[in-house]
Amino acid sequence: MTLKGKRALVTGSFQGIGLGIATALAAEGASIVLHGLADEATIAAAEKAILAAGAAKVESHVSDLRDVKATEDLIAKVLAGGPVDILCNNAGIQHTARIEDMPRDKWNDIISINLSSYFDTMRLLLPQMQQRGYGRVINTSSVHGLIASVAKAPYVAAKHGVIGLTKVAALEYASVGSSKTGGVTVNAICPGWVETTLIEPQIQAKVDLHNGDRAAGIADLLSEKQPSQRMSSPSEIGAVAVFLCSHAAHNITGIDIALDGGWTAQ
Repeated sequence: MTLKGKRALVTGSFQGIGLGIATALAAEGASIVLHGLADEATIAAAEKAILAAGAAKVESHVSDLRDVKATEDLIAKVLAGGPVDILCNNAGIQHTARIEDMPRDKWNDIISINLSSYFDTMRLLLPQMQQRGYGRVINTSSVHGLIASVAKAPYVAAKHGVIGLTKVAALEYASVGSSKTGGVTVNAICPGWVETTLIEPQIQAKVDLHNGDRAAGIADLLSEKQPSQRMSSPSEIGAVAVFLCSHAAHNITGIDIALDGGWTAQ
């Protein structure tokens, strides 16, 4: 268990990619702090999965990251339970519309959660990582942090911003620690299509067009964007996060890793 003795906060982690990351870290022995907005049943199921994976401990916090004060209170509560060695910023929302039709409040919400909350958690947690000479920040960006698609202006803007924020933080903390302590690194993961409940309706619509053939439906859905025509899974995103937390990754910082089946190679 390579992360035994480490404590990780994963935002937006009661399901989907966030839960996949948290589960992977738990399997390496880390203590996990889950976060998000969910009902009690969903939270209980997530905690059960984390403990089953091998976490030393699990705790959950519910808060709305659009509220800066709420975010500051969240981090204060988390730090009251001990230092945070690993921060995985994963919380995110989406709304699609062309620019002229995009409600201003949707723009504000997406920028607040998908970008500004990442800044807030980093400014509050990086200093205590610096003090110990070890820390890992892993920001979930997206293939849309590298390219664009129509009708996604706030999402694309936020995800591009996450990559810029990641690079600045990586430079500011690059000299912290040593190869012995592991240093403080800041990186971004940029998934393409990931098989989660969020996109299940889109998958099912294509599956229905292919007489129930799920593989054919997924290939059809991905054919316009992702050359591999295969989706990633949350557990695969988690595996990348685990590597970035390892000692072997102490000199990997400020990069964006695309798991996009060749999408950005076109």
